[in-house]
Amino acid sequence: MPEYDFSGKVAFVTGAAHGQGRSHAQHYAKHGADVVVTDVGHNLDSVPYDMGTTEELEETADIVEDEGQEALAIQLDVREEDQVEAAVEEALDEFGRIDFLANNAGIWPAADMTEMDEAMWDVVVDTILKGVWLCSKHVGQHFIDRGDGGKIVSTSSTAGLVGAPGAGHYVAGKHGVIGLTKTLALELAEYDVNVNAVCPTALDSPGMQNYIESYGPEMLEEMGELIGPMNVFEPGEMIDSEDISEAYMWLSSDAARYVTGIALPVDAGATAK
Repeated sequence: MPEYDFSGKVAFVTGAAHGQGRSHAQHYAKHGADVVVTDVGHNLDSVPYDMGTTEELEETADIVEDEGQEALAIQLDVREEDQVEAAVEEALDEFGRIDFLANNAGIWPAADMTEMDEAMWDVVVDTILKGVWLCSKHVGQHFIDRGDGGKIVSTSSTAGLVGAPGAGHYVAGKHGVIGLTKTLALELAEYDVNVNAVCPTALDSPGMQNYIESYGPEMLEEMGELIGPMNVFEPGEMIDSEDISEAYMWLSSDAARYVTGIALPVDAGATAK
């Protein structure tokens, strides 16, 4: 595992109750950062599986503290600007700064485009795209005011690079994350802020397991038949959250100081076909 020195830095992680977000929070802490962990903390309409709970969010905070760093847990719906603004202000009141924004919050209920209702479209796109914009807006304002740089890393997906049947809302939102990333990278370059996205393939996480329990494995199998294996090294196997966290850590580090505006696939060859 590469070693980075994030001593004296603060990370703000969305969707941190479990899965990727928890892994990112723990990795930031392992490298010396204090961490603000946020999650919606309740189930959402039109999403047929359980979201991360406030208890799980507190567990993530405990994991950060077990790594020897300070943690602040905030219940946050990234779709709501007043909540995002208040969460950023609370983080700044607690720590005085934010250095890394990890836009990780995401959901993926399934429906074909011709059968999807408007409520499902709205909850997905507002979470995975509007939420990235709102968090980037308010943390970005802090970066501009402070004037000494910052890092924004957002989770897109292989679905942000290709199509995916049964997930048109998710595909549209994740493609949008990449466009937003490129635009923010240009707008914030003069303030020494790096803005990048990571594109994971199918990931073994609580969210994915909840998805499979809700819809069965057939949806993923049908997708694999159309677009090929999501992991060319081990077809049928998913990758781990820590593989995505390692990309987050590199993009957050000085080692990637001249990397901005990219969409980095961590996809086990899924988009190489």
